[in-house]
Amino acid sequence: MSPMDATTWTFPRQRQSWLAGVLNQKPVLIVLCMAPALGLLLVFLTYPLGLGLWLAFTDAQIGRPGEWIGLENFQSILHDRVFITTVWNTIFYTAAATIGKFSLGLWLALLLNENLPFKSIIRAVVLLPFIVPTVLSAIAFWFIYDPQFSIISYLLVDVLHWRDTYIDFLGTPWHARWSLIAANIWRGIPFVAITLLAGLQTISPSLYEAALLDGASGWQRFRFVTLPLLMPILAVVLTFSVLFTFTDFQLVYAITRGGPIDSTHLMATLAFQRGIPGGQLGEGAAIAVSMIPFLVFATLFSYFALARRKWQQGESND
Repeated sequence: MSPMDATTWTFPRQRQSWLAGVLNQKPVLIVLCMAPALGLLLVFLTYPLGLGLWLAFTDAQIGRPGEWIGLENFQSILHDRVFITTVWNTIFYTAAATIGKFSLGLWLALLLNENLPFKSIIRAVVLLPFIVPTVLSAIAFWFIYDPQFSIISYLLVDVLHWRDTYIDFLGTPWHARWSLIAANIWRGIPFVAITLLAGLQTISPSLYEAALLDGASGWQRFRFVTLPLLMPILAVVLTFSVLFTFTDFQLVYAITRGGPIDSTHLMATLAFQRGIPGGQLGEGAAIAVSMIPFLVFATLFSYFALARRKWQQGESND
């Protein structure tokens, strides 16, 4: 046996440090990876929400901390005519805009799902209203709704001669409400259409072929094939659309600022007006906190809708 064969090579094993041992534990890694996200949530979500809840129960004003007054702010706004009108405006605005966005968005998604020429370009163009900043969209609509230089009034009066006078879009309550709803629908259609289009493209064409062989009409194919398979995505998109519309602020504030005569205020815009320009931080916070039950209801709807997984197979839930 040669000396080389008889030699046993051994390497000293380095002792693992306590820090490496701690980092190798899975629970520790999970906590470390989630810590930045939790920190951001605490700073930008939990703290503002907690501060808003606290202010809602105080008589705080700008420049004065305020004292605890309990439910007085909520009792006051419940007897406030403007707040009652604002709650009704918010519900009506959310319902009308959501119905409009879903009707037109679903129709557009079904249209884009067909074999159209220049389909990619059309999809890119459809996204433009959603890409444009909200304030720029609001300024554009502000010019469209101008009582003297509105392009809509010009077409109806000077070109088509369907009217004798220009429309005062933002000068009367109902005209202003419907004008805001139209602007919100215009901005929200791309989100609904593109999301539903992605869902439509996951449906196998063989299902439509089988339904067609069974003699199903176009409406029956939509009712018994497209709609059940699209229902989970519809539930998610509906929930997010309701949340975004209910808490809308920029579009309304940039176009009408709640006017005329507080007739187009939403809860978000009224809370801002009372809290910041009006200086009543406690009252503004109480109006904002009053939105939480509506948002919780929409979130619970999303949870229970997503739990019904058998919708995806077109079956009933157990």
